[in-house]
Amino acid sequence: MNSTLEAQPGEEPEELPATEKDLAEDAPWKKIQQNTFTRWCNEHLKCVHKRIGDLQRDLSDGLRLIALLEVLSQKKMGRKYHPRPNFRQMKLENVSVALEFLEREHIKLVSIDSKAIVDGNLKLILGLIWTLILHYSISMPMWEDEEEEEARRQTPKQRLLGWIQHKVPQLPITNFHRDWQDGKALGALVDNCAPGLCPDWESWDPNQPVQNAREAMQQADDWLGVPQVIAPEEIVDPNVDEHSVMTYLSQFPKAKLKPGAPLRPRQPQPARARAYGPGIEPQGNVVLQPARFTVETLDAGVGEVLVYVEDPEGHTEEAKVVPNNDKKRTYSVTYVPKVAGLHKVTVLFAGQNIDRSPFGVGVAMALGDAGKVTARGPGLEPTGNVANKPTYFDIYTAGGCRRRRAPGLVVPRPWHGLLALGP
Repeated sequence: MNSTLEAQPGEEPEELPATEKDLAEDAPWKKIQQNTFTRWCNEHLKCVHKRIGDLQRDLSDGLRLIALLEVLSQKKMGRKYHPRPNFRQMKLENVSVALEFLEREHIKLVSIDSKAIVDGNLKLILGLIWTLILHYSISMPMWEDEEEEEARRQTPKQRLLGWIQHKVPQLPITNFHRDWQDGKALGALVDNCAPGLCPDWESWDPNQPVQNAREAMQQADDWLGVPQVIAPEEIVDPNVDEHSVMTYLSQFPKAKLKPGAPLRPRQPQPARARAYGPGIEPQGNVVLQPARFTVETLDAGVGEVLVYVEDPEGHTEEAKVVPNNDKKRTYSVTYVPKVAGLHKVTVLFAGQNIDRSPFGVGVAMALGDAGKVTARGPGLEPTGNVANKPTYFDIYTAGGCRRRRAPGLVVPRPWHGLLALGP
């Protein structure tokens, strides 16, 4: 959308608009971007009581640009500049001070010089502001639950998208334009940053995108401290550009919930919880062997998970349920069937059956393990048994001992002999 930004290592060049209409000076995305970048600048400048009204003209004397850089970097210019630049040369010198500061900060600019800023080259000015947004709002700050090494390997776009995908696992968010156009993704992001701020976002009407975006963005502004640098009507506009959406969303990783927020509990939806795993399969479980499965509650809201197992004889026991404390809000469930036959496994969330509960689970007898069976007794001794005289030996299994008495036969080579067992 502008050619002023040097791509970071491993980052693909920014896509340029393909049609003549998009390239026009009055293209809708350009106006949205200019509005968004202006509001972003003003959010930072307000702490020094300055403001930009026209982004194309108001940076030309260098004073507001210098003030913006000092606020963003928390550093002073280190060089004198003209506090009252009445002449063009003074303005050029002021802008040069600002650009040299960026160079010392190792922020690379392409095709941007003092003359472009003083003369109001909007395309290059937008490129300059976007570079500042990338550096100070996305690349520099470390975010919660983020590994520094991983952040360094990613482009700013990859980093922000990855953070949002981790924060909003309910939705398949893959871009910064189409996926935000019905307003529901904004509601999901706000509610995941502060559960209870937009608890009903899933039921929002996708045909009311501006209303959805306005609700989410107002809550974020009021209670998360996320200013609306883009308007609700703009962020859901099909003509919106990725840079504008990223500028707004880049404020969420630093958002903190204010005291007194009107958090509303989300109504539990047990039908949206699901269970999976061998412990609820129709076949495959055996007596006295632990049966295990998982219950996932991410889309179901907040509630308690309880599991009851009823065996074929009518006995009911409560299964062991352990929360995994992961992003999908899963629980590990374990029970040990005592008898063979059809068991009924009831899974409750917030006191109601989840999807497909109760489950019919067939439990089979365990197969014997010959390696765990032993036998001993006089009937197995190499000597001492007499033909036509009863003898016996004991067989020991995992469940106890069974004694078998049988007539024995004496043979010439007892180590190869056979013991004939009677009825």
